[in-house]
Amino acid sequence: MNYWTKVILTAAAIITATSVVAEGAKSLDHAEKATENRKAVFTLLGANMGPLGAMAKGKIPLDAKVVEKNALRINQLSLMIADYTQTDTSAFKVKTAALDKIWQEPKAFSKRINALSKASANLQMTARAADESAIKQAIANVGKSCGGCHDDFKAD
Repeated sequence: MNYWTKVILTAAAIITATSVVAEGAKSLDHAEKATENRKAVFTLLGANMGPLGAMAKGKIPLDAKVVEKNALRINQLSLMIADYTQTDTSAFKVKTAALDKIWQEPKAFSKRINALSKASANLQMTARAADESAIKQAIANVGKSCGGCHDDFKAD
């Protein structure tokens, strides 16, 4: 299965997923489904961030239209993070890189989500200006917001 097929299937999983309640998982099956949905959101974030990072590093040509589109997607996905991390799966042994701190420190986690939302919205607007230097800086700011969350809430 190629990379884009996985991304499309992940997106389909998000779209068809049932809602999870804002409390601890009720069973291993519930924890596994909540984890699968959470991972799907982050997989799509990575799929949209990857080309931006490559553009910022000069590995591929900077394309303001792609930057704007991916920034919009990242922003939309950032607004889903809180929904798809509501279910506390920490009581179950599910394969995940998510640290229990997500549910132990919800205010700090929420601040990280908000930082990504703001940085991605700024990137979207910056891309419209077509100033390559400003776009690369705005991409870096999105990357920093992602990295900050990884540092605090994702296992190495």
